[in-house]
Amino acid sequence: MARQAAPDLTGSVVIVTGANAGIGKETAVGLAALGATVVMTARTRSKGEEAMAEVVRRTGSSSVVLGDLDLGSFASIRAFAAWFLDSFDRLDVLVNNAGLITDTRRETADGFEEMFGVNHLGHFLLTDLLRERLVASAPARVVVVSSFAHRWAVGGLPRADLQSTRSFSGFSTYGRSKLANALFALELARRLEGTGVTVNAVHPGSINSHFGADGDTGVLAWFIKVFGRIVLRSPEAGARTSVLLASSVEPRVAGSTGGYWSHGRRWRPSRQARDQEQARWLWEESERLVASAS
Repeated sequence: MARQAAPDLTGSVVIVTGANAGIGKETAVGLAALGATVVMTARTRSKGEEAMAEVVRRTGSSSVVLGDLDLGSFASIRAFAAWFLDSFDRLDVLVNNAGLITDTRRETADGFEEMFGVNHLGHFLLTDLLRERLVASAPARVVVVSSFAHRWAVGGLPRADLQSTRSFSGFSTYGRSKLANALFALELARRLEGTGVTVNAVHPGSINSHFGADGDTGVLAWFIKVFGRIVLRSPEAGARTSVLLASSVEPRVAGSTGGYWSHGRRWRPSRQARDQEQARWLWEESERLVASAS
């Protein structure tokens, strides 16, 4: 069987959040190599500039741009969205990749538990601010990086304690934020049905990257340092499904929406992640929370 030619993304504009390291950086590399204009975002400017220089060096692309974005700050999200909309007349792909895990309860600038606030709520607001541009650029795509960890939230989202103020466990709270990612992708796909914008969630695999290793959580940092090279996939391998969903013209990919993908194919997520009522509730609650902080 002849190998399918790589997609040509020349003329396409792509945003990859959290692109300064790990899976995000490798996703930026993959999409820049296909010819896309890639807008990399980073919370820290110096780290973003270093990552951007690496992407340019590895791909030879002259169409890589850096945007400042702190998903733990609604003000930063709004400023980034305004800058992007003023700078680019289209948005073909939005890869909601950034995330963090902590072993102590911390809050965002707007007062939300940090993992829920950054991993879900920040991307919820960002996508909402860019939604009209995505629809106007259709066919367009949204890729939401979730995780197998969504299965840790066996009881679903704790509606009475979404901010983990009564009870906090780093791994449980992280799992809930990843369930929120999967539910967000499910509901966004439903709301964008018929617009030409597809939405899919991704589990990238267990990755050996800097995620969790910069002081975010002691246990995970230790595990990555000791065992990462042995049992975990490389960030490049972890980025492949995100790149596939962002670029492939294969009917099984380009026509997919509302799915949960890993290792290059569609999988069945947990029962909680397929709960459409819970997905609608999360959407409405997220709208309320964003409005409450405005």
